[in-house]
Amino acid sequence: MKNLNQDYSYYRLKLQDHIDSSFPERSSDTKFIEQRGRWAANAYEGAFRSGNPVDECNAIADSILYEGLHFSRFDTLFEILTYEFADVFDELDFRDFALKILPQCEGIFGHYELADDFAYTTDYDLLYTELTGFIAIWIEQNGIR
Repeated sequence: MKNLNQDYSYYRLKLQDHIDSSFPERSSDTKFIEQRGRWAANAYEGAFRSGNPVDECNAIADSILYEGLHFSRFDTLFEILTYEFADVFDELDFRDFALKILPQCEGIFGHYELADDFAYTTDYDLLYTELTGFIAIWIEQNGIR
């Protein structure tokens, strides 16, 4: 059986990687990351001790690790920038601009119930369109730098 401390480190690093990639605004929330890593490791261990197959243990741990972290505001902005504004930005600027504009978009995101499965709803298309328009106006008024 795996050592719980090794599992904790694994899940903590796995979550940190996901947050750095899709929720960079939360990258410094070490308390959250550590807590979720511990919960996932404990869930894995409990599931394993209960006789569940390893794949199921991993699925249980991952469901705890990533709860509420499937729909990313940052990823949504990044996607819009890469698809709708590819001619405006250099490839390396998408991430920086998405981080820059994320706080200005919070009001728009606030009009929607952003559950983990939000990207698969019809409201996602409305959000996408609204954000695209907002970004176009913002760039026109403020530039990209």
